[in-house]
Amino acid sequence: MDANVTWELVALPKDKTSIGCKWVYKIKHNENGFMNIYKARLVAKGYAQTYGIDYEETYNPVAKMTIIKAIIAMAATKGWSLHQMDVKNVFLHGDLQEEVYMEQPPCYVNQTRPNLVCRLKRTLYGLKQAPRVWLDKIIQYLVTSGFQTSNANFSLYVKKTDHGIVVIVIYVDDLVITRDNDIDIFNLKKFLKQKFEMKDLGELRYFLNIDLVQSPKRIWLLQRQYALNKLSKYGMTSCKPISIPLEQNVKLSADEGYLVEDTTMYIRIVGSLIYMTITRLDLSYAVGVVSQFMQIPRKPHLDAIRRILRYIKHTLQCGIFYEAKSQLQVHGYTDVDWASNVLNRRSTSGFIFSFGSGVVSWNS
Repeated sequence: MDANVTWELVALPKDKTSIGCKWVYKIKHNENGFMNIYKARLVAKGYAQTYGIDYEETYNPVAKMTIIKAIIAMAATKGWSLHQMDVKNVFLHGDLQEEVYMEQPPCYVNQTRPNLVCRLKRTLYGLKQAPRVWLDKIIQYLVTSGFQTSNANFSLYVKKTDHGIVVIVIYVDDLVITRDNDIDIFNLKKFLKQKFEMKDLGELRYFLNIDLVQSPKRIWLLQRQYALNKLSKYGMTSCKPISIPLEQNVKLSADEGYLVEDTTMYIRIVGSLIYMTITRLDLSYAVGVVSQFMQIPRKPHLDAIRRILRYIKHTLQCGIFYEAKSQLQVHGYTDVDWASNVLNRRSTSGFIFSFGSGVVSWNS
């Protein structure tokens, strides 16, 4: 933060207020579940900011998982490799335009000037405008360097070169890069490192709790380690596996059975299951059913969740598979039942779209 001149110590103006800050410590794990690094981060207490005074817009578009999977499907079909780069201290790259004052960090108070506050010049984690400022900066840099923004998603950028094309997908501080020429990958990485402090993670292997296995003409997407972590967290490691996620023709009701004592736990488990549907379309329908009862969950709903977790243990190796066999064509299918809900007679609809050799989008 000193190297980036993140702030300057000044006296707090009489008509201004300062926000607090705190240190957040986290142990980060790799794709195998082993400890990777200890990480300390200074986080500003952005909840104390006031709209129109020390922040304005807070939008932060990120790459949709459908876009990411479509790029992966394209790379598999064309035999391209996928690479990943990580921006170090991503928000410290953003130049702050608003006038924001913050208390000096705990344990790092200037002993000669303890009554002064930090006037921020760079954004910090926790500030409401931090994601927007960072995104604006990297977008401006990419566009002035010849990249074109996709009309479908503002986190997707494409550049035509003498050797072909280069594609970048931005997800906050993670960049996924693919191309049809190794020279372009090398030049792009060198180009980005000149502007931002970045870590080259090589070929894409682990991204957003998703394991990615690459071979010359095949790519697998799995969430095995994420699933194991959740089974352990919710005490289902030694459960008996089962081959079907939901009983056939089951009709869950909102008012049958005892109420679940820990509603928060139910919501957390459903949230984890929803995230697992990123690579597990076989879970979509079952998760869609149990997610309808998060407001007032009952015992039959919790039993249905436990059954899904038992099914996940049985299918830890399941995921999405892309290969270089087919053309890059889009195929879509949709269907709907007829008034299947026993309470309100609503129908359940579903769709699935594939791009190239594998699926990229689905819902129930």
